[in-house]
Amino acid sequence: MSDIERRFSAAIKITEAAAQTALEFFNQRDALVIESKGTQDWVSNADKDVETEIRAALSAQFPDDSIVGEEHDNISGSSPYTWIIDPIDGTSSFVNAMPGWCVVIACVCDNETVIGVIVDPVVKETYSACKGGPATMNGAPINVSKASSLTDGSVAVGHCARHGAEHTLRYVENLVASGGIFYRIGSGALMLAYVASGRLLGYIELHMNAWDCVAGLFIIQQAGGIVKPFEMPNMIASGGQVLTGAPGVYDQICGLETAKNG
Repeated sequence: MSDIERRFSAAIKITEAAAQTALEFFNQRDALVIESKGTQDWVSNADKDVETEIRAALSAQFPDDSIVGEEHDNISGSSPYTWIIDPIDGTSSFVNAMPGWCVVIACVCDNETVIGVIVDPVVKETYSACKGGPATMNGAPINVSKASSLTDGSVAVGHCARHGAEHTLRYVENLVASGGIFYRIGSGALMLAYVASGRLLGYIELHMNAWDCVAGLFIIQQAGGIVKPFEMPNMIASGGQVLTGAPGVYDQICGLETAKNG
């Protein structure tokens, strides 16, 4: 078993175990300690404890690897591997008793994503991909949509509070004017998983953090989708734009940035 395969096997087990821990918190939400990090940006003791669990498991098995997470300080390792963790993506849904949240782990080697795992414990779905292998959901191969028009399905539109509402509204306006439908839940990572599985045509957002998107974008690529290129060091350091879609509609989704439909 290669180094990547060992990490992939471990990543699935670790993410699924952490997702069960998160689900236990979710089922006892009245006991959560919730803080605000900014506009529509929440963190709870569940986020912190789940990330601590994931970090401990990764460090025990791969002590030389680096770790980047949303809730705790980064750890620099000596190996070429870096783990990127979002303990609960979609915390706003999580703390408000709604589904639409997940646990996310990606692994990067020499600035290339080699592993992506997204687990939604509420509906018992595990999306995963490893370099050289297919994208899967609960072990079965998945593929992006075969659609050729934005009228054939829905496109997820994310909103980043650090940028003006006009950017998001432009995407939505242009999408609707093109005959499309926009989709939104609390978790960007889960929406990317839906793109990989063909449930959504694509996803667009002006800015996402690495822990929200790196795993999902990799799973989409392994499922046959197209991802707008980005520089991994910049994405890890400060996040970046996300634009992705099935091959038949990718150019149309790109056009949502510049189309003038009203």
